[in-house]
Amino acid sequence: MAFTRRSRAEHGQATVELVALLPLMAVLAALLWQAVVAGQAVWLAGSAARAAARASAIGSDASAAARRVLPDRLERGLVVRPATGGGDGVQVAIAIPAIVGSGRLTTVSARARLQDQAR
Repeated sequence: MAFTRRSRAEHGQATVELVALLPLMAVLAALLWQAVVAGQAVWLAGSAARAAARASAIGSDASAAARRVLPDRLERGLVVRPATGGGDGVQVAIAIPAIVGSGRLTTVSARARLQDQAR
């Protein structure tokens, strides 16, 4: 087995490379976490739309039903309105929160429709 000698210039090179990569790893982790938050918002927009449509179909408050499905941080950007393009149903829009600061990235929306059950 042959051992190689390190030159003095190579001493600590791994530490320097690690320190140089730490900011890149932190940015990558933040981007992945933001993608998880956005995915959760898309998923919960559909759930909130279905809950609002069920409430609307029985003549109850659609906005309150949608709010019960969402966590507090997503409730702040919630908009519930009748579905556009004719027909009955509801459309729910949720603002995707940024993981850094108090801003919003974009808005996702979902539509749901159930036949009126109050008749």
